[in-house]
Amino acid sequence: MPTALVTGASRGVGRGAAIGLAECGFRVFATGRTVANADLPAAIARVPCDHLRDDETTQAFSKAADGLDVLVNSAWGGYEQMSENGQFTWLLPFWEQPNHRWTAMMDAGVRAAFVAASHAARIMVPQKRGLIVNISHWAAQKRLGNAIYGISKAATDKMTSDMAHELRQYNVAVISLYPGLVRTEAVLEAAHAGWLDLSNSETPEYIGRVIAALANDSPYGLAASIWSNDLKAVQRLIPKIRAGTVWVNCHNPVDANMPFGGCKQAGFGREHGRAGVELYTELKSVCMFV
Repeated sequence: MPTALVTGASRGVGRGAAIGLAECGFRVFATGRTVANADLPAAIARVPCDHLRDDETTQAFSKAADGLDVLVNSAWGGYEQMSENGQFTWLLPFWEQPNHRWTAMMDAGVRAAFVAASHAARIMVPQKRGLIVNISHWAAQKRLGNAIYGISKAATDKMTSDMAHELRQYNVAVISLYPGLVRTEAVLEAAHAGWLDLSNSETPEYIGRVIAALANDSPYGLAASIWSNDLKAVQRLIPKIRAGTVWVNCHNPVDANMPFGGCKQAGFGREHGRAGVELYTELKSVCMFV
């Protein structure tokens, strides 16, 4: 059974990721300051941990010392104390932000992820496999209401990029994952008050299923499909997909003129089209000195 450790799993995205991974067959260790009281399935091991305390982080990772396949860094304090003395301060300009918000986002977020990833790498590098997922957000790439928020998410993405570069030779992948509008406890409360539209939202467990799919990435590459209205983004993505056939906004149509076959361990050669006919031809090479 593959093993995952999810930080910040007491609530929100971290809790959903832990549940989603457990549903997909992972043995899950869930960490968090209040995880002992979290609404989690009994099969998930709860590991109380304040990731601002390095000694507690070290103790948490000792639970997975015998092997770790996935780390999800979801510890985050940036949504706590969003109001000061009855005033909503989260959207104020940076010079009016309370100092505790930097600690909540940079220390409880970015630094905690760095320390946790360091522990995970010490387990994953010797075993020559693993996946580290850092929960990030579009605020890394454009302004979304809070300067410290953008700084922390941009730092997370840069950290992810450099970690991925250093771990690639050990077959350990590191990615930043941007959740959409997730129906967490706080989001549901805001929606109930009429502040948010949940018509295009996702469950907290969805992110766990996404991570499970990434961790179980197949050695085969017969075919893939992409669904999007952004054709420019599709064109950028197609060359990165190692599959013999890529369908866009459809799945499984076959045409006799369209070569069909796989990549990686999904076989070699092609059926249909000119490429299929060439399998039945003989190529003669001639080398002549005159």
